[in-house]
Amino acid sequence: MKARASFAALAAMLSAAPALGQSPPGPPPGPDYVAPAPGQPVDPKPPGHPDQTPAFREQYRAPYAPSRVQLEVETVADGLEFPWGFDFLPDGRIIVTERPGRIRLIRGHELSPPIAGVPEVHVQAISGMLDVILDPRFAANHLVYWTYVEPRGGKSSAVAVARGRLTDGPEPRFEDVKVIYRQEPALVTTHSNYGGRMLFAKDGTLWVALGDRDEIPWRKYIHTFDNGVGKLVRIHTDGSPVRGPMARAPDERPEIWADGFRNPLGIAYRPGTSELWMTDVGPRGGDELNLVRPGRDYGWPLIGYGREYSGQQVGYGTAQEGLEQPVYYWDPVISPSGLAFYSGKLFPQWRGDAFVTSLSQQHLDRLVLRGDRVVGEERLLSDLHERLRAVKQGPDGALYVLTDNSRGRLLRLTPKR
Repeated sequence: MKARASFAALAAMLSAAPALGQSPPGPPPGPDYVAPAPGQPVDPKPPGHPDQTPAFREQYRAPYAPSRVQLEVETVADGLEFPWGFDFLPDGRIIVTERPGRIRLIRGHELSPPIAGVPEVHVQAISGMLDVILDPRFAANHLVYWTYVEPRGGKSSAVAVARGRLTDGPEPRFEDVKVIYRQEPALVTTHSNYGGRMLFAKDGTLWVALGDRDEIPWRKYIHTFDNGVGKLVRIHTDGSPVRGPMARAPDERPEIWADGFRNPLGIAYRPGTSELWMTDVGPRGGDELNLVRPGRDYGWPLIGYGREYSGQQVGYGTAQEGLEQPVYYWDPVISPSGLAFYSGKLFPQWRGDAFVTSLSQQHLDRLVLRGDRVVGEERLLSDLHERLRAVKQGPDGALYVLTDNSRGRLLRLTPKR
């Protein structure tokens, strides 16, 4: 594959580059967002990199497509410390993670004590406890899976996937806790892009999105297949690999299904299809929405839109033969942290639309798709002035959104009556 050969030359160039800086948190909250006229881009600011040409017309700055939905925004729970992921229990409760290393249950508007039995979590900068998801057969087996940053000795760390059986009661706990999968190798990083989102495939296997670790020396791992850096992997619920199309040699990891990701924080199936979509937090001016196909290389850091935080060009530029283009990219960036497609009945005008939570621009981004192209965009919840971390459609057809701060909230969005 051409990308395997070309990375060696790029690695030499990067080794002489200045070290990466920590990604800035984005602009501070300002006046309420004012929507543009229909047909104009939703972001009134000019692109940061007007010299870069998109590969096709619909690849960025889609026209504003107002749905004119009036929203009722209900706070389901507050007082969450940097919540990161959540899922819905069959009895109506919600399970939620908090970055400092806790998992809780929400019943009504009440938070449970932290669930006992969680392994030690390595918390740094923007990561710690990550995603949580229920087993598809949870009603029978009570199994819960979560991703977290695992300390591996010294200052090294990596993503781990753990599984435990939820035992209810006034002080809930996980029993039979086992780490079923570990990202390798363990690395030392100061800021880090861990990824960590999970999604169950329709056959009951588990997708896990893994980041590049945000340090130039570790980029050498992204396009080799004996490791889990910058990869999408697929595993069985016991952690054993689901053999993918990437591994060619005995020392290459069979669970790898795609590579070339920076910090993938959103993953979802498009309703009514087998299409797997992911969001990836890019460099300055290069956040991406990708339609992920098995065996494909999504380019980072060989190609990419925007610029490195050092100001340098990304790799070889925006395109190279054999490397995938994003379906959509954001410039200016939004820091896409979660992804969901809507298929419910509460918002019939939103069916089939994608929803992306934004950290740095502090809104919920609605994308209108036609085929595999984005043909419209709308910003919602900008008036909250809160970083938004994750979004899911609930069993009731409402959209649920996590805010990302020290007094984080779980919000429920329904049509205003």
